[in-house]
Amino acid sequence: MQEVNVEWAIIGAGPAGIAAVGKLLDQGIHPQKIAWIDPEFSVGDFGTRWRNVSSNTRVGLFTQFLERCASFNYASAPDFEINHIHPDHTCLLALAAEPLQWISDHLKQTVHALQHHVQRLALHDRRWHIQLESQSLQAKNIILATGANPKTLSYPGVQTIPLDTALNPDALASTCHKNNTVAVFGASHSAILIIQSLLERCDVKRVINFYLSPLRYAVYLDDWILFDNTGLKGNTAIWARAHIDGKLPHKLTRLISNEENIQEHLPQCSHAIYATGFQQRQIPIEGMRNLDYNDRSGIIAPGLFGFGIGFPEAKVDRFGTLEYRVGLWKFMEYLERVLPVWLKYGC
Repeated sequence: MQEVNVEWAIIGAGPAGIAAVGKLLDQGIHPQKIAWIDPEFSVGDFGTRWRNVSSNTRVGLFTQFLERCASFNYASAPDFEINHIHPDHTCLLALAAEPLQWISDHLKQTVHALQHHVQRLALHDRRWHIQLESQSLQAKNIILATGANPKTLSYPGVQTIPLDTALNPDALASTCHKNNTVAVFGASHSAILIIQSLLERCDVKRVINFYLSPLRYAVYLDDWILFDNTGLKGNTAIWARAHIDGKLPHKLTRLISNEENIQEHLPQCSHAIYATGFQQRQIPIEGMRNLDYNDRSGIIAPGLFGFGIGFPEAKVDRFGTLEYRVGLWKFMEYLERVLPVWLKYGC
Protein backbone atom coordinates (compact mmCIF):
# COMPACT_ATOMS: atom_id res chain seq x y z
CA MET A 1 0.00 0.00 0.00
CA GLN A 2 1.41 3.39 -1.02
CA GLU A 3 2.16 5.64 1.93
CA VAL A 4 0.03 8.77 2.16
CA ASN A 5 2.10 11.96 2.31
CA VAL A 6 0.24 15.15 3.25
CA GLU A 7 0.77 18.67 4.53
CA TRP A 8 -1.69 18.35 7.41
CA ALA A 9 -2.99 15.44 9.46
CA ILE A 10 -5.86 15.91 11.92
CA ILE A 11 -6.18 13.17 14.52
CA GLY A 12 -9.68 13.07 15.95
CA ALA A 13 -13.13 13.70 14.46
CA GLY A 14 -15.01 15.28 17.34
CA PRO A 15 -16.10 18.93 17.15
CA ALA A 16 -12.50 20.19 17.42
CA GLY A 17 -11.33 17.90 14.61
CA ILE A 18 -14.26 18.96 12.46
CA ALA A 19 -13.39 22.63 13.04
CA ALA A 20 -9.72 21.99 12.19
CA VAL A 21 -10.54 20.34 8.88
CA GLY A 22 -13.03 23.07 8.00
CA LYS A 23 -10.68 25.94 8.77
CA LEU A 24 -7.76 24.36 6.87
CA LEU A 25 -9.98 23.99 3.82
CA ASP A 26 -11.16 27.59 4.22
CA GLN A 27 -7.48 28.63 4.30
CA GLY A 28 -7.04 27.14 0.85
CA ILE A 29 -5.21 23.93 1.80
CA HIS A 30 -5.94 21.43 -0.97
CA PRO A 31 -8.24 18.64 0.26
CA GLN A 32 -5.83 15.96 -0.93
CA LYS A 33 -3.12 17.51 1.22
CA ILE A 34 -5.20 16.85 4.35
CA ALA A 35 -5.44 13.48 6.13
CA TRP A 36 -8.17 13.04 8.74
CA ILE A 37 -7.81 10.09 11.12
CA ASP A 38 -10.40 8.71 13.52
CA PRO A 39 -11.54 5.18 14.45
CA GLU A 40 -15.25 5.99 14.10
CA PHE A 41 -16.02 9.42 12.57
CA SER A 42 -19.05 9.68 14.86
CA VAL A 43 -18.40 13.22 16.21
CA GLY A 44 -16.13 11.85 18.93
CA ASP A 45 -17.33 11.56 22.52
CA PHE A 46 -19.68 14.48 21.87
CA GLY A 47 -21.62 12.31 19.43
CA THR A 48 -21.33 8.96 21.21
CA ARG A 49 -20.95 9.39 24.98
CA TRP A 50 -22.60 12.71 25.78
CA ARG A 51 -25.65 12.88 23.51
CA ASN A 52 -28.13 12.75 26.39
CA VAL A 53 -26.44 15.53 28.36
CA SER A 54 -28.18 18.89 28.68
CA SER A 55 -25.77 21.52 27.40
CA ASN A 56 -24.63 24.62 29.24
CA THR A 57 -24.09 26.28 25.85
CA ARG A 58 -26.76 28.40 24.22
CA VAL A 59 -28.15 27.14 20.92
CA GLY A 60 -27.10 30.35 19.18
CA LEU A 61 -23.43 29.51 19.79
CA PHE A 62 -23.88 26.03 18.33
CA THR A 63 -25.44 27.64 15.25
CA GLN A 64 -22.54 30.11 14.94
CA PHE A 65 -20.12 27.17 14.94
CA LEU A 66 -22.09 25.31 12.26
CA GLU A 67 -22.21 28.35 10.00
CA ARG A 68 -18.66 29.63 10.55
CA CYS A 69 -16.75 27.58 7.96
CA ALA A 70 -17.62 27.95 4.28
CA SER A 71 -16.35 24.41 3.74
CA PHE A 72 -19.02 23.04 6.11
CA ASN A 73 -21.59 24.02 3.47
CA TYR A 74 -24.20 24.15 6.23
CA ALA A 75 -26.56 26.22 4.09
CA SER A 76 -27.29 23.06 2.07
CA ALA A 77 -27.78 20.83 5.13
CA PRO A 78 -31.16 19.32 6.04
CA ASP A 79 -33.41 21.35 8.31
CA PHE A 80 -32.24 20.01 11.67
CA GLU A 81 -34.30 20.40 14.84
CA ILE A 82 -31.70 22.68 16.41
CA ASN A 83 -32.54 25.32 13.79
CA HIS A 84 -35.98 25.74 15.40
CA ILE A 85 -34.84 26.27 19.01
CA HIS A 86 -34.55 29.81 20.36
CA PRO A 87 -30.89 30.95 20.21
CA ASP A 88 -30.89 31.85 23.91
CA HIS A 89 -32.11 28.42 25.01
CA THR A 90 -30.06 25.29 25.71
CA CYS A 91 -30.65 21.78 24.37
CA LEU A 92 -29.54 18.17 24.57
CA LEU A 93 -26.15 17.68 22.97
CA ALA A 94 -27.76 15.15 20.61
CA LEU A 95 -29.45 18.01 18.76
CA ALA A 96 -26.05 19.59 18.07
CA ALA A 97 -24.45 16.24 17.27
CA GLU A 98 -26.87 15.60 14.38
CA PRO A 99 -25.73 18.51 12.16
CA LEU A 100 -22.12 17.90 13.21
CA GLN A 101 -22.44 14.34 11.92
CA TRP A 102 -23.78 15.66 8.62
CA ILE A 103 -20.82 18.05 8.32
CA SER A 104 -18.39 15.27 9.22
CA ASP A 105 -19.81 12.98 6.54
CA HIS A 106 -19.56 15.84 4.03
CA LEU A 107 -15.92 16.63 4.88
CA LYS A 108 -14.93 12.95 4.76
CA GLN A 109 -15.76 12.92 1.07
CA THR A 110 -13.23 15.67 0.28
CA VAL A 111 -10.08 14.82 2.30
CA HIS A 112 -8.09 11.63 2.96
CA ALA A 113 -10.31 10.07 5.64
CA LEU A 114 -8.63 7.14 7.39
CA GLN A 115 -10.73 5.12 9.84
CA HIS A 116 -7.93 3.95 12.13
CA HIS A 117 -6.44 4.21 15.60
CA VAL A 118 -3.09 6.03 15.75
CA GLN A 119 -0.44 3.84 17.36
CA ARG A 120 2.50 6.27 17.65
CA LEU A 121 4.09 9.42 16.23
CA ALA A 122 7.72 10.16 15.42
CA LEU A 123 9.55 13.11 13.87
CA HIS A 124 12.25 12.22 11.32
CA ASP A 125 13.79 14.35 8.58
CA ARG A 126 11.39 17.20 9.34
CA ARG A 127 8.34 15.03 8.67
CA TRP A 128 5.93 13.55 11.19
CA HIS A 129 5.52 9.79 10.76
CA ILE A 130 2.13 8.48 11.86
CA GLN A 131 1.83 4.76 12.53
CA LEU A 132 -1.66 3.28 12.19
CA GLU A 133 -2.73 -0.32 12.77
CA SER A 134 -1.99 -1.51 9.23
CA GLN A 135 -0.30 1.39 7.46
CA SER A 136 1.66 4.57 8.02
CA LEU A 137 1.63 8.07 6.63
CA GLN A 138 3.73 11.21 6.72
CA ALA A 139 2.62 14.76 7.43
CA LYS A 140 4.37 18.09 7.64
CA ASN A 141 2.00 19.17 10.42
CA ILE A 142 -0.31 17.40 12.86
CA ILE A 143 -3.26 18.72 14.84
CA LEU A 144 -4.11 16.55 17.84
CA ALA A 145 -7.85 16.83 18.44
CA THR A 146 -7.91 13.60 20.40
CA GLY A 147 -10.29 14.59 23.18
CA ALA A 148 -10.11 13.78 26.88
CA ASN A 149 -11.20 11.10 29.31
CA PRO A 150 -13.07 11.78 32.56
CA LYS A 151 -10.79 11.85 35.58
CA THR A 152 -11.31 9.02 38.04
CA LEU A 153 -10.55 8.34 41.69
CA SER A 154 -10.12 4.96 43.29
CA TYR A 155 -11.64 4.04 46.62
CA PRO A 156 -12.04 0.38 47.64
CA GLY A 157 -15.41 -1.05 48.54
CA VAL A 158 -17.54 1.24 46.40
CA GLN A 159 -18.79 0.57 42.88
CA THR A 160 -17.93 3.27 40.35
CA ILE A 161 -20.58 4.45 37.90
CA PRO A 162 -18.91 5.73 34.69
CA LEU A 163 -19.53 9.37 33.92
CA ASP A 164 -21.21 8.67 30.58
CA THR A 165 -23.71 6.43 32.37
CA ALA A 166 -24.23 8.99 35.13
CA LEU A 167 -24.96 11.77 32.61
CA ASN A 168 -27.56 9.67 30.80
CA PRO A 169 -30.68 9.93 33.00
CA ASP A 170 -32.24 6.71 31.67
CA ALA A 171 -29.02 4.72 32.07
CA LEU A 172 -28.49 6.13 35.56
CA ALA A 173 -32.05 5.23 36.56
CA SER A 174 -31.46 1.63 35.50
CA THR A 175 -28.21 1.49 37.51
CA CYS A 176 -29.30 3.06 40.81
CA HIS A 177 -32.22 1.98 43.01
CA LYS A 178 -34.17 3.26 46.00
CA ASN A 179 -31.98 1.49 48.55
CA ASN A 180 -28.72 2.97 47.18
CA THR A 181 -26.65 5.72 48.74
CA VAL A 182 -24.58 7.35 46.00
CA ALA A 183 -21.48 9.53 46.38
CA VAL A 184 -21.00 12.28 43.79
CA PHE A 185 -17.59 13.95 43.69
CA GLY A 186 -17.50 17.46 42.20
CA ALA A 187 -19.50 20.67 41.94
CA SER A 188 -19.41 21.28 38.20
CA HIS A 189 -22.24 21.48 35.69
CA SER A 190 -21.98 17.70 35.26
CA ALA A 191 -22.05 17.03 39.00
CA ILE A 192 -25.17 19.13 39.52
CA LEU A 193 -26.95 17.42 36.61
CA ILE A 194 -26.12 14.05 38.15
CA ILE A 195 -27.29 15.03 41.63
CA GLN A 196 -30.57 16.29 40.19
CA SER A 197 -31.10 13.04 38.26
CA LEU A 198 -30.33 10.89 41.30
CA LEU A 199 -32.85 12.77 43.44
CA GLU A 200 -35.63 13.29 40.91
CA ARG A 201 -35.31 10.42 38.42
CA CYS A 202 -33.72 7.62 40.43
CA ASP A 203 -35.24 8.46 43.83
CA VAL A 204 -32.23 6.96 45.60
CA LYS A 205 -32.07 6.61 49.35
CA ARG A 206 -29.41 9.30 49.76
CA VAL A 207 -26.85 11.34 47.82
CA ILE A 208 -23.59 12.48 49.42
CA ASN A 209 -21.87 15.23 47.44
CA PHE A 210 -18.15 15.69 48.13
CA TYR A 211 -16.99 19.10 46.86
CA LEU A 212 -13.94 21.34 47.10
CA SER A 213 -15.35 24.84 46.70
CA PRO A 214 -18.66 26.76 46.63
CA LEU A 215 -20.72 26.75 43.47
CA ARG A 216 -20.03 29.36 40.82
CA TYR A 217 -22.65 30.86 38.55
CA ALA A 218 -22.05 32.43 35.15
CA VAL A 219 -23.13 36.08 35.06
CA TYR A 220 -23.98 37.66 31.70
CA LEU A 221 -22.65 41.22 31.58
CA ASP A 222 -22.75 43.74 28.72
CA ASP A 223 -20.04 42.25 26.53
CA TRP A 224 -18.59 39.34 28.50
CA ILE A 225 -19.52 36.54 30.88
CA LEU A 226 -18.16 36.27 34.41
CA PHE A 227 -17.19 32.65 35.20
CA ASP A 228 -17.99 31.73 31.60
CA ASN A 229 -16.08 28.45 31.77
CA THR A 230 -16.56 27.39 35.39
CA GLY A 231 -19.93 28.83 36.33
CA LEU A 232 -23.28 27.07 36.19
CA LYS A 233 -25.65 28.18 33.44
CA GLY A 234 -29.21 27.73 32.26
CA ASN A 235 -31.57 25.29 33.94
CA THR A 236 -28.72 23.73 35.90
CA ALA A 237 -27.97 27.09 37.54
CA ILE A 238 -31.66 27.64 38.31
CA TRP A 239 -31.92 24.22 39.97
CA ALA A 240 -28.69 24.70 41.94
CA ARG A 241 -29.73 28.12 43.28
CA ALA A 242 -33.01 26.63 44.52
CA HIS A 243 -31.78 23.29 45.86
CA ILE A 244 -28.06 23.63 46.65
CA ASP A 245 -27.66 27.24 47.74
CA GLY A 246 -31.35 27.37 48.66
CA LYS A 247 -33.28 24.67 50.53
CA LEU A 248 -31.21 21.49 50.53
CA PRO A 249 -33.25 18.35 49.65
CA HIS A 250 -33.56 16.08 52.69
CA LYS A 251 -31.88 13.20 50.82
CA LEU A 252 -28.82 15.30 49.92
CA THR A 253 -25.76 15.75 52.14
CA ARG A 254 -22.93 18.03 51.02
CA LEU A 255 -19.46 17.67 52.53
CA ILE A 256 -16.06 19.23 51.93
CA SER A 257 -13.98 16.65 50.08
CA ASN A 258 -11.23 16.03 52.61
CA GLU A 259 -9.81 12.74 53.85
CA GLU A 260 -11.66 12.92 57.16
CA ASN A 261 -15.08 13.27 55.53
CA ILE A 262 -14.32 10.71 52.83
CA GLN A 263 -13.15 8.10 55.35
CA GLU A 264 -16.19 8.66 57.54
CA HIS A 265 -18.96 8.90 54.95
CA LEU A 266 -17.86 7.10 51.78
CA PRO A 267 -18.22 3.62 53.37
CA GLN A 268 -21.95 4.37 53.65
CA CYS A 269 -22.18 4.57 49.84
CA SER A 270 -22.92 1.70 47.47
CA HIS A 271 -21.83 3.67 44.37
CA ALA A 272 -19.56 6.58 43.53
CA ILE A 273 -19.59 8.97 40.57
CA TYR A 274 -16.58 11.15 39.76
CA ALA A 275 -17.50 14.41 38.01
CA THR A 276 -14.11 15.97 38.66
CA GLY A 277 -12.97 17.07 35.21
CA PHE A 278 -11.11 15.59 32.26
CA GLN A 279 -7.57 14.65 31.31
CA GLN A 280 -6.14 14.58 27.81
CA ARG A 281 -5.77 11.33 25.93
CA GLN A 282 -2.18 10.34 25.26
CA ILE A 283 -0.58 9.14 22.03
CA PRO A 284 2.96 7.73 22.29
CA ILE A 285 5.40 10.16 20.66
CA GLU A 286 9.01 9.23 20.14
CA GLY A 287 11.28 11.45 22.23
CA MET A 288 8.48 12.92 24.36
CA ARG A 289 7.45 11.82 27.82
CA ASN A 290 4.08 13.58 27.75
CA LEU A 291 2.06 16.02 25.68
CA ASP A 292 2.96 19.34 27.26
CA TYR A 293 1.51 22.20 25.25
CA ASN A 294 1.52 25.98 25.31
CA ASP A 295 -1.94 26.79 26.66
CA ARG A 296 -2.11 30.14 24.82
CA SER A 297 -1.03 28.92 21.36
CA GLY A 298 -1.60 25.15 21.33
CA ILE A 299 2.00 24.51 20.21
CA ILE A 300 3.51 21.23 21.39
CA ALA A 301 6.49 21.03 19.01
CA PRO A 302 7.33 22.31 15.52
CA GLY A 303 4.52 21.06 13.31
CA LEU A 304 2.62 19.51 16.24
CA PHE A 305 -0.36 21.29 17.76
CA GLY A 306 -2.95 20.45 20.42
CA PHE A 307 -6.56 21.53 20.08
CA GLY A 308 -9.92 20.87 21.73
CA ILE A 309 -10.93 19.67 25.17
CA GLY A 310 -7.62 17.86 25.72
CA PHE A 311 -5.65 21.05 25.00
CA PRO A 312 -7.89 23.94 26.07
CA GLU A 313 -6.95 27.59 25.78
CA ALA A 314 -6.08 29.40 29.02
CA LYS A 315 -7.55 32.86 29.38
CA VAL A 316 -7.53 35.42 32.18
CA ASP A 317 -10.80 37.31 32.59
CA ARG A 318 -11.15 41.00 33.47
CA PHE A 319 -10.94 40.27 37.19
CA GLY A 320 -7.75 38.21 36.80
CA THR A 321 -9.34 34.76 37.07
CA LEU A 322 -7.62 32.11 34.96
CA GLU A 323 -10.02 29.70 33.24
CA TYR A 324 -9.67 27.08 30.53
CA ARG A 325 -12.05 27.63 27.64
CA VAL A 326 -14.04 24.59 26.51
CA GLY A 327 -16.97 24.70 24.11
CA LEU A 328 -17.61 24.51 20.38
CA TRP A 329 -17.74 28.23 19.69
CA LYS A 330 -14.74 28.83 21.99
CA PHE A 331 -12.78 26.24 20.02
CA MET A 332 -13.67 28.02 16.78
CA GLU A 333 -12.68 31.46 18.09
CA TYR A 334 -9.40 30.09 19.41
CA LEU A 335 -8.59 28.27 16.17
CA GLU A 336 -9.13 31.42 14.14
CA ARG A 337 -6.53 33.19 16.28
CA VAL A 338 -3.87 30.49 16.39
CA LEU A 339 -4.16 28.89 12.94
CA PRO A 340 -2.17 31.70 11.23
CA VAL A 341 0.64 30.93 13.68
CA TRP A 342 0.40 27.18 13.08
CA LEU A 343 0.61 27.70 9.31
CA LYS A 344 4.05 29.29 9.83
CA TYR A 345 5.32 27.06 12.68
CA GLY A 346 5.83 23.87 10.73
CA CYS A 347 8.85 21.61 10.79
